[in-house]
Amino acid sequence: MSSPPSSPLARPADNLLYLTDEQLRQGTEAMFFAYRGFTADPDRILNKISYGRAHHRAIHFINVTRGATVNNLLSILGITKQSLNRVLRKLIEDGLVESVVGKEDRRERHLFLTDQGRDLEKQLSTAQHERMRKAFRQVGPEAVAGFRAVLEAMMDQDMRFLYNDLRNDGS
Repeated sequence: MSSPPSSPLARPADNLLYLTDEQLRQGTEAMFFAYRGFTADPDRILNKISYGRAHHRAIHFINVTRGATVNNLLSILGITKQSLNRVLRKLIEDGLVESVVGKEDRRERHLFLTDQGRDLEKQLSTAQHERMRKAFRQVGPEAVAGFRAVLEAMMDQDMRFLYNDLRNDGS
């Protein structure tokens, strides 16, 4: 295992309880560039089929919340109903998502990935998991735990509840 790259943010001597504006700016930039890398591989796959990141997010969360209602998905994604309907309509038309009328409440639509949808989700998640696995191996378990703790601490409280619900459902 190689040591993490040296940067003003990663110096152990720094008192991380007090960060300078420059260190915070560098952290912000690192996050922007990391996100760009994290989305680059799936973006290439999605571009080939004329989909975007909204489609990817919908596919991801339909996969991890099998049978979730449209309202559940709206809460998770934090987008408008109009935006989600546009994305879902395309995914359903293309045979990636199935919308099933609720048994108890016929007004609800429950969402599931089809076999084709699960195949696409696997391609997208595999690309991201490979990038994460490589980075996690480079920095080691303590850095991975710290990274996860920082991400969780940055979440708004309501998102933290949703995140924990997803983690508990997927365990």
